Amino acid sequence: MIGTLYEKVFDAHVVREIAENQFQLAVDVHLVNEVSSPQAFEELLRRGLPVAHPERTFASADHSISTGGDVTLFDDAMCEAQVDMLGKNALDNRLTYFDPMQGLHGILHVVAPENGLTQPGMVIACGDSHTSTHGAFGAIAFGIGTSQVRDVLASQTLIVDKLRVRRIIVEGTLAPGVFAKDVALHVIHWLGAKGGLGFAYEFGGDAVSAMSMEERMTLCNMAVEGGARCGYVNPDAITLDYLRGRAFAPKGAEWDEAATRWLSWASSPDAMWDDEVIFRADDIAPIVTWGTSPDQSVPVGAPLPDPGVAGGDAEDLRDAMIFMGGEPGRPVVGTPIDLAFIGSCTNGRLSDLEAVANFLRRTGGCVKEGVRALIVPGSREVREAVIAQNLDQLFAERGFELRDAGCSLCCGMNADRLVGRQVCASSSNRNFRGRQGSPEGRTYLMSPVMVAAAAIEGKIIDARALENLA
Repeated sequence: MIGTLYEKVFDAHVVREIAENQFQLAVDVHLVNEVSSPQAFEELLRRGLPVAHPERTFASADHSISTGGDVTLFDDAMCEAQVDMLGKNALDNRLTYFDPMQGLHGILHVVAPENGLTQPGMVIACGDSHTSTHGAFGAIAFGIGTSQVRDVLASQTLIVDKLRVRRIIVEGTLAPGVFAKDVALHVIHWLGAKGGLGFAYEFGGDAVSAMSMEERMTLCNMAVEGGARCGYVNPDAITLDYLRGRAFAPKGAEWDEAATRWLSWASSPDAMWDDEVIFRADDIAPIVTWGTSPDQSVPVGAPLPDPGVAGGDAEDLRDAMIFMGGEPGRPVVGTPIDLAFIGSCTNGRLSDLEAVANFLRRTGGCVKEGVRALIVPGSREVREAVIAQNLDQLFAERGFELRDAGCSLCCGMNADRLVGRQVCASSSNRNFRGRQGSPEGRTYLMSPVMVAAAAIEGKIIDARALENLA
């Protein structure tokens, strides 16, 4: 097949063209959470419509679920009602439900790949912005709104515009102490939070090819923060190695056929991309956001920009800087923190927590007095793997609080929230005002290891300095 992966997968799923450049696409996998689905199920019930393909629809409670250790305890009646309703809707409609009462739950963008649901060449939809995560496997994955959740439940199809494709190449090898999260923030820093509007991002190059599947998920997860509707990496041997043996992955002879088919979705050498941007891996340093948008960031140690020379963005930058308490020319390094959060669908996977554990072993650091440090696995499976490696003991000894699986402090829809003007070093994906539960709370995005370093020092620092890497 000739063309980009996006074109191949998109064209193979077209049911019909609705209007110029607007198409009805067949959806292979629909992921459903407790926040964006209740109204959709209610509307289906009102119209007397069944879920069109329950065997392709999978549910997990992630945004509102308690991470305190007892999944039946909620501090908010709305959260409890949402989780209860998801379980009822899943049962009534014969959906596969990653039931928290059975310890199967987690963030959908962690649980689905763990189970082998996410496969190359698929179209995946979910009522959550960070559905772009699944592009790491060479799938086209769309975050959708509640009305579209309703439509997919009823028809297993989705109406979307066909996007242009921007190839983003990262050449070379990342330096020690630089992670996939830094690559994602670097791309957003240079292309902007709206730079990807109208595009799908195809990530490639030496640095991306060398990434593990979990690192690729981090990269594609953040594509939406750069304005792209979706992001993806072409499938390769690393993709196959990750999927082999997963619960929903093909087995036996079906695996051989699937593997050949999956690799054929990759963009062909003579594909035509609508745009191309090339970055050098050795230009990428650990990145920290300083403002209220993921593109308001600097390499750690660099001074904050002067809004006065920012042209048309001057007012937004000035407002963000005042809100965060920053000053032009002053580095973000040294900013005191109140909380450290390691988790989310961006950085709550096992390899993220292993990287933090290894950093703690190398540096011998403990959480600074006065700082609360949360480690929240992206799924119960991740939490159990952490415990199996005795990392829970290490985290506890160093002052970190290992919690149960869920979105936790990433979205502030559960009991984990900032209070007042608290400052959080966070491995999550958004630093919007109010994102972590307090309208006045301040969020600095960075990699999990950078968050751990901030927890140890009680302030934002360059994690590499603790290992003499900087």
